[in-house]
Amino acid sequence: MELRALQYFVTVAEELHFGRAAQRLNIVQPAVSQQIVRLERELGVRLLDRTSRRVRLTPAGGRVLAAARETLAAAARVRVVAGEPAAALRIGVASCVTARLDRALSRLHEAERPAEPELVDLPVAARLDAVLGGDLDLALVRGTLASTALTVVRAWSEPLHVVFGHTHPAAGMPSVTLADLAPDGLRLPSRDSDPPLHDAILAALPLAPARPPAGDMLHVLFEVGRHPGAWTLMPAEQLALTRSERLLQVPLTPPVTVDGHVVTSRATPESCVASYVAAFTD
Repeated sequence: MELRALQYFVTVAEELHFGRAAQRLNIVQPAVSQQIVRLERELGVRLLDRTSRRVRLTPAGGRVLAAARETLAAAARVRVVAGEPAAALRIGVASCVTARLDRALSRLHEAERPAEPELVDLPVAARLDAVLGGDLDLALVRGTLASTALTVVRAWSEPLHVVFGHTHPAAGMPSVTLADLAPDGLRLPSRDSDPPLHDAILAALPLAPARPPAGDMLHVLFEVGRHPGAWTLMPAEQLALTRSERLLQVPLTPPVTVDGHVVTSRATPESCVASYVAAFTD
């Protein structure tokens, strides 16, 4: 029994479509069909019921699928132990390495199907385009995001913290409410810099900002540190990497959170998506 035949079977079982499975495997469809027929003949059972309209697993196919996945995972571990490098996993991120990302990279590298993560620093829009075009395997995006062209799965949630300077009226308070903050002091980066996060922050505010958003986050933080009444909101995990003697960060009461998402191609198998999401979940 060849590992290749098991891989073909698992791919067809995940897609329930021979054409899509062939595309994922980068081979022609007849080759997939031949391997499945050969595997069924070798095992002496029918693994798939197929008609011109649909493909579905037989009861025996369901049992074999679980065993096939275990076998392929074991083979991957053997290759790693033998010194074969793990498969590259291209991840689109912002230009910061948070504790969550650090933990996730270790989990992905030590998973049943080990991967060697490669971080690619791209703006949000470029990240999504790269996943859609196949240049990235997955992307991480915070905020409000929906897509019919990509698979978007919520993986975590983190609080938004308020950032202001030492001369802000609320400086020294252990936490603040939105009512403690003057609306005309809010500074936000332009929506173009990160549309999903921008939309999520606006949705959390009771009023629209009095000042039009402008510039990137670095520009905003400079403005916040310079003007006594200015403030902004940022995800707590990003703020953990920000060190400035001119700025303070304070939790909101009650907490306001923003979701983090794992974004993959629609062609990515559900089992792979689940493992990526698990790596980034608390």
